[in-house]
Amino acid sequence: MDIRIDPFGPDALLVRHTPQGHEAAFARGLALQRHLEQHPPVGLAEITPGFTTLLLEFTPGTRPDPRWLSVVLGAAFRGIKSTVAPERTLEIPVIYDGPDLPAVAAKARLSVREVIALHAAGNYRVALLGFAPGFPYLSGLDRRLHTPRLETPRTSVPTGSVAIGGEHTGIYPAATAGGWNLIGRTPLNIVDTTLARSADPKAFLFQPGDAVRFVAIPQEAST
Repeated sequence: MDIRIDPFGPDALLVRHTPQGHEAAFARGLALQRHLEQHPPVGLAEITPGFTTLLLEFTPGTRPDPRWLSVVLGAAFRGIKSTVAPERTLEIPVIYDGPDLPAVAAKARLSVREVIALHAAGNYRVALLGFAPGFPYLSGLDRRLHTPRLETPRTSVPTGSVAIGGEHTGIYPAATAGGWNLIGRTPLNIVDTTLARSADPKAFLFQPGDAVRFVAIPQEAST
């Protein structure tokens, strides 16, 4: 599939690079993002990745013609590999005591212990940072653990909650409302709130493309 680029408001372009979200889509999107970061068009101000898209925002009056950018990116896109090796791997300690753990196990027809073992054994990648600043959408969740989001979201989810939403797992970086299934929590601070106030990218532990492993720890290890 060739990329498709459409205007998105007066100063942005939406790049559609893959029809469906899967590992190849992740690899293509990440490679395209890195290419644009290394060879930015004039006026490119920000890149926001989605599962199958990249939103390119430009300073006012500099947005290029979508047809021109399609030609420029075409050769790079066709040369992209289906996989991209992670630049780093993060190990995240998890206390598996979430309130939705029994429900996830019941839906999967597994024991709680089996759910914990499957989740901790996964090899995950940060597909994108999502709805809250620093929230990682992690691909690679075992199909047996795919669980629909809650019908009624919680009004408050504690900071550090490890959760499952559909085919992804993730970590709430701060207390917020949310509808994912809570299966555990990490004692790590994954957002530096001081840096986050200034929108510094270094404020966030996770970056797209990172590999992630979860390590089960006992409850007393968090004290």
